[in-house]
Amino acid sequence: MQLPQIRLQSTMAKIAIETVPAKLEIQQPPAELEIEQSPARLTIRTTPSKLTIDQTKAWEDMNLEHIFRRIEKFAEQGYNDWLDGLARVSRQGDELMRIEDGGNPIAEQAKENSETPMYEFNIGWVPSPFSVHISYTPADVDIRFETHKPVIRARTHPPVIRYTPGEVAIRLAQRPSLDIDFAHLRFVGVHFDMLI
Repeated sequence: MQLPQIRLQSTMAKIAIETVPAKLEIQQPPAELEIEQSPARLTIRTTPSKLTIDQTKAWEDMNLEHIFRRIEKFAEQGYNDWLDGLARVSRQGDELMRIEDGGNPIAEQAKENSETPMYEFNIGWVPSPFSVHISYTPADVDIRFETHKPVIRARTHPPVIRYTPGEVAIRLAQRPSLDIDFAHLRFVGVHFDMLI
């Protein structure tokens, strides 16, 4: 027995998607940098040291002083001796003027004027200690410096960006279809019968 049949055959739709990826390119130009550095200024001022050695007293101790100093010394000694002699003569004159007060001033003055004075001398050093005078003034160094700040000029460049957007292409790769087929199907009408 043949049963009527309706046969359906379908084909699914297919979608094709094609993509082109996006591209991003970034270039960074280097910055331009200029640096100017003025040299520092250094000033050094030096006052030289001074050493003074005075040997005048040492030369005098060795009896080797300068002729001007020797003349001055002898003149001073002669003046002092003259003053001492003047004082002695005045004193002795006063003693003789008061001879009536007693004593024996003539004999005492004769003895005083005839005897040479006794000079005391102990150990001596030629030249005498500390007869050389030394004075020293140290040097003075004045250091001054002046610095200058660097002058920096920087010029930046923005990055160069190139962007290519991506693309998406969508298309129908296969259309859908539906096939309908009938088998053993009969149409029965009022007065007729028909095989479809």
